[in-house]
Amino acid sequence: MPTDLAKTFTYLALHLTIGFSVAYAMTGSVALAGGIAVVEPCINAVAFFFHEKAWKRAGARHKLVAA
Repeated sequence: MPTDLAKTFTYLALHLTIGFSVAYAMTGSVALAGGIAVVEPCINAVAFFFHEKAWKRAGARHKLVAA
């Protein structure tokens, strides 16, 4: 398995574990914590996609101003 893929999976496992732990500590509910731990990374992935698009636009704008 390539290192990048292994790092992605281990980061996902870490993210899900932390998300579940925090949600469980705050709610005391396994079901609610599990739902949050699954939904939150999906929302983060969508947010990251738009975050990257915004940074690419900002970079392109910066190149135009510099030119």
